[in-house]
Amino acid sequence: MLATQRLLSHIHPYLSTLVLSTLFVAGLSLYAAGADTAHAAEPPAPRVSMQTNMGTIVIELYPDKAPKTVANFLQYVKDGFYTGTIFHRVIRNFMIQGGGFTADYQRKQTRAPIVNEANNGLSNTRGTIAMARTFEPHSATSQFFINVVNNARLDYTASTPRGWGYCVFGRVVRGMRVVDKIRNLPTGARGPFASNVPLEPVIIEKVTLLPATASSAGTPTSTIPNQSAPAKPVPTQSTQTKPN
Repeated sequence: MLATQRLLSHIHPYLSTLVLSTLFVAGLSLYAAGADTAHAAEPPAPRVSMQTNMGTIVIELYPDKAPKTVANFLQYVKDGFYTGTIFHRVIRNFMIQGGGFTADYQRKQTRAPIVNEANNGLSNTRGTIAMARTFEPHSATSQFFINVVNNARLDYTASTPRGWGYCVFGRVVRGMRVVDKIRNLPTGARGPFASNVPLEPVIIEKVTLLPATASSAGTPTSTIPNQSAPAKPVPTQSTQTKPN
C-alpha cells in the first residue's frame, strides 16, 4: 500500500484518493468473500431421525467432539441394528435408556466396545444423548440414554474408573415432548429386569440418517430448560442378568 501511495503522489490528489478508496473496498470484498467461503465449507452436523411408537425424536450428532462414538452409533444406524429395539430402562427424573434389547427382552449381539470419549468438554444436560456402559469406563457398545434432567454428575472429571463419566455425543433438536412422554410412562418389572421398565413397550421402529441438506435447513433447535438432577443410579449398560 505504501508503494502505491508513492506512485499516486504524482497524480492529481482527487484521483489518488479515488483509486486508494477503490483498492480498499476491493480488498474488503475479497476478505469477506473468503470468510464466507470458509464458513460455507463447514459441513453441517449429522442428524438422525429416531422413529418410535410414541413419536419421532430428531438427534443432532457431534463428530467433532466424539468422532469414535458418533462413527460407532452411525454404523449401528446404517446396519439397521436399532430397528425393533426398545427403551428398556426409564427413570422419570433421570434418563431414558435403550438400544440393546428387543421387544421380548432378548439382548442383541453387538460389536466390540469403544473407547470412552467423555473427556470432550460436553456435559450431560437435559436433552443430550450419551453412551450407556458397564462400570468399566471403555465398555460402551450400542446402548445409549437421553438425559431428561441435567446430570452433571455423569460428566468426565478424571481418567480414573470413577471419574471417566459418560460420553455425550449429541443432542435432541426435535421431539423432547416425545422424550418427556416416555419418561412419564408407568414402569415396573418386565423380562429380566426387576424395575424401571415401561409397562407399555416403547419400541424404536426405525433410526435413519437424515440427508445433509434436510438436516441442516429448517430444523429449529429445541429450547431446553435447565433442571437440577436428583441423586439416581448411573445408567449402566444393561445385561440379561437379573439385578440382585
